[in-house]
Amino acid sequence: MNILGVSAFYHDSAAALITGGLIIAAAQEERFTRIKHDKNFPLSAIKYCLKEAKLKIEDIDAVVFYELPELKFKRLVKTYFSFAPEGFESYIKAMPLWLVEKLYQKQLIAKQLATLGKFDSSRLHFTEHHLSHAASAFFPSPFQEASILVVDGVGENATTTIAHGKDNQITISQQLNFPHSLGMLYAAFTYYLGFKINSGEYKVMGLAPYGRPLYAEKILQEIVDLKPDGSFRLNQLYFNYCTGLTMTNAAFADLFGEPRRSSEADLTQKHFDIAASIQKVTEEIMLTITRALAKQDTTGNLCLAGGVALNCVANGKILEDGHFKNIWIQPAAGDAGSAIGTALLAHYADNPRTVTAKRDEMQGSYLGPVFAQADCAKRLEKLGAVFEVFNDEELIAQTADALANEKVVGWFQGRMEFGPRALGNRSILADPRSENMQKTLNLKVKFRESFRPFAPSILAEDVSDWFELDRPSPYMLLVAPIKNAIKIKMTAEQEALFGIDKLNVPRSTIPSVTHIDYSARVQTVHQETNLRYHQLLTAFKARTGCPILVNTSFNVRGEPIVGTPEDAFTCFMTTDIDVLVVENCLLRKEKQVVTITDKPIFEPD
Repeated sequence: MNILGVSAFYHDSAAALITGGLIIAAAQEERFTRIKHDKNFPLSAIKYCLKEAKLKIEDIDAVVFYELPELKFKRLVKTYFSFAPEGFESYIKAMPLWLVEKLYQKQLIAKQLATLGKFDSSRLHFTEHHLSHAASAFFPSPFQEASILVVDGVGENATTTIAHGKDNQITISQQLNFPHSLGMLYAAFTYYLGFKINSGEYKVMGLAPYGRPLYAEKILQEIVDLKPDGSFRLNQLYFNYCTGLTMTNAAFADLFGEPRRSSEADLTQKHFDIAASIQKVTEEIMLTITRALAKQDTTGNLCLAGGVALNCVANGKILEDGHFKNIWIQPAAGDAGSAIGTALLAHYADNPRTVTAKRDEMQGSYLGPVFAQADCAKRLEKLGAVFEVFNDEELIAQTADALANEKVVGWFQGRMEFGPRALGNRSILADPRSENMQKTLNLKVKFRESFRPFAPSILAEDVSDWFELDRPSPYMLLVAPIKNAIKIKMTAEQEALFGIDKLNVPRSTIPSVTHIDYSARVQTVHQETNLRYHQLLTAFKARTGCPILVNTSFNVRGEPIVGTPEDAFTCFMTTDIDVLVVENCLLRKEKQVVTITDKPIFEPD
């Protein structure tokens, strides 16, 4: 059967196509529309999936949506009545949208799909949100049997779900319901610190090591009532997300002694400390849940999904805790990944599942569009780009030389990644040994806050020589300490620094990828899933003795990761990227003759 999974209408809309249980294609809508976290119906992503599979909409046996809109509506109404008369303004704004549009999602989805060809609503199905997350975590995993943990903001009702996967079955055993949500708690602090929810959580996690968790006890005493079994309740006196138009309220601000930070205001030591505090509380909650879950588990295997599973620091703590021998995290752990989960759920409803390989079924998460070399050259010529074409061996050599000479390289290769991380196909690469590279990349290339850390890509066979990690981490979802052998001892004066003053103190021989707490968000690169990237790292190691590259997503602040050669060229020309490699085409900044002042919007194919 050909099954299309769809997630849409909240954030990070996506589509995935499954044929015979194999993931043929998956992509987020934002990569085509260039609207970051695009929530609209993923028509462009669906068109891509159909094209990749060489199918028409008429060939699709089932389309499965990732949640149950009617159940979500019931939760919304119940919440408003529970808090009445508070939230009247929010109620008035929400109800017309729900009554006119949300409750008729089946008709709206069927209408959108009918624009692609003959489609009737009998092929359209819906599944529960956390079940789709659980399926995205378990079914592609390398485990025949495992415990499953889903933690996010909220689905229809559930915010935390514990389930068990065995063969082709997933059984939910425990759930925590709205408004008691770890995802909402972290989002509330993201909002309070002046960042956007559903995107700024990464910033809070990156900010945390600059602070001290001085407020963790206050959070656990006043806001979160955490029980030994991992269940918890949030004190709603401090929140406004149930019925209001903001995440936090005046009581929340009073608790921490100052109003919410505006997005333009400078970050202070207090902001760093608050970020450190909510990160520590998040880790404690996740550890309490997984420790309790481990007492019920008989497999030693844990699968994670939901937006909170993208908190790679907490994931690293769970691994370090040792209660589960094996951990697998869905690389698109947020709502985008539910498109894969809901399609696999439909497939395994009628089909057996047998794990035959040690690797997972996500194919490195390289599930998006690919552009042939001839097509890339033609597109670049049309843009007026000046480039050279090299064979594979010479391309690797030229790129490795540029990186060894501290050039910043835009790297556009193969199939686009599915999920929020660039994993070596739509990446900006640099030399991790440079003391200035983190600052250069943040301020002159990414145009983002200077405190944001960068991740290392490392040859999988070398990971244990550089990091305290004894297993693969192909999806950049585990944070691990660096090895003592590469640490740089700090002076007493440096140890006494606080906050952002710590940023420019090198902590290792690979300072550009070492966070201030001597940790790194590791991506292991495997020859089996990404041969060309593995070859580049091997060539860089041969020149420098270092099997590691800085790897950050190929985009600038506020934009999605590049999706086409045109997107890549625009980003190259409007930043301080020195070299652009698009398949076998190599471009050097100093040789370009065109000028891009305003970033054009390139229409998707």
